[in-house]
Amino acid sequence: MTAVSMPTQMPGDGIPLSKLRILYVQPATKSFAGIERVVDEICTELALKYGDTFEIDVLYLSRFDNYEVKDKPYNYIQMEIGGRWDLVRNLRSAIGSKPYDLVVIPQVEPTVIAWFACLGLGRKFAMHLHGNPRLEQSHLKAKILFFIMKTLVLNRLSGVFGTSPKQLETFKTLFPSDTPHFWTPNPVRRFDVDDVPIRRDKDVVTYVKVGRFAYQKGQDILIDAFSKLYELRKNVRLKIVGYGAGESEIKSQIARLGLQDVVSIEHHPSTPQVPLSKSDIYVSTSRWEGWSLAICEALRFGLPVVSIDCEFGPSDILVDQRLGRLVPLPGGDGLVDAMLYYCDNIETERAHSHYRKEFIDRFSSGEVVHVHAKALGAAALERPQISA
Repeated sequence: MTAVSMPTQMPGDGIPLSKLRILYVQPATKSFAGIERVVDEICTELALKYGDTFEIDVLYLSRFDNYEVKDKPYNYIQMEIGGRWDLVRNLRSAIGSKPYDLVVIPQVEPTVIAWFACLGLGRKFAMHLHGNPRLEQSHLKAKILFFIMKTLVLNRLSGVFGTSPKQLETFKTLFPSDTPHFWTPNPVRRFDVDDVPIRRDKDVVTYVKVGRFAYQKGQDILIDAFSKLYELRKNVRLKIVGYGAGESEIKSQIARLGLQDVVSIEHHPSTPQVPLSKSDIYVSTSRWEGWSLAICEALRFGLPVVSIDCEFGPSDILVDQRLGRLVPLPGGDGLVDAMLYYCDNIETERAHSHYRKEFIDRFSSGEVVHVHAKALGAAALERPQISA
């Protein structure tokens, strides 16, 4: 399976006539963002398009600061956890409340915890990878849980879902097993683009980045590169859109480089529609990714993309230079040069706007839901060596 092709077999082949009961578990976070939104969108589409095939439940282990869970087409269970053992109790209680045919857990560490929490219940589990498993073993607890996954849990799973082909290839290399692996592309939401007036200053070229304010997302790399670009072109501006604990460090770096008048920090917790519609070029400087919804959403607006070529994610998406350009880690002069190219050739590059929008349509929620449905059906009917 290539980075831009998806299965053509009709989803649901081999799924029994009775509904399969599926439980997705959301991470216990305070922000409704990447993983949380992916799960919500996929489960919404599954409930709407495959209501005769699946009974979809979603377990929320926390309440979000920026989003209220309500009015969903799927069944949702709202819990709040107070600590490690409370997490284990809540997981066992919710997963044991129905005879689920498959439980889908995000990431390696939570999957190990959930699997052990449900020993004896006879449930099947699928793990949904979202990040880079090679780089996520950064502390002792993670190392231990990754080791347990590799040596005990992995061969007892019914499936491993991944957000990109290269991510799954890497995981297979690091964690070889006979467990079926499925590429389940992240859904790219649609925006009411026509409802937002595009008012660009013709004399200014605006770059934009959307993402959590965190080391992984590399805002520091971008600001350094933009500082060098600004020395060469005084008509450039930068919007950094997001949220997170790293905001104070970003503000300090902007002030230290004297960029307060040309770099802005914006918060758009529900949708990046406004900043994307008013910008010219998207820049991704993530040190690692599992995929990159932010790049896909920028393409939805027809923006060209400059991206650091981290191990996987951006290179799975930017497969044509009309979409954007990849530069090697850690960015540096190569990043500045690519940003400079788009600054000087922005009118020419706008000719490819329609192509970018058409290209990304293949990853729309209504398209990728069929791939997810097929993966769920296959994993639910898979017979692992030992279920939990």
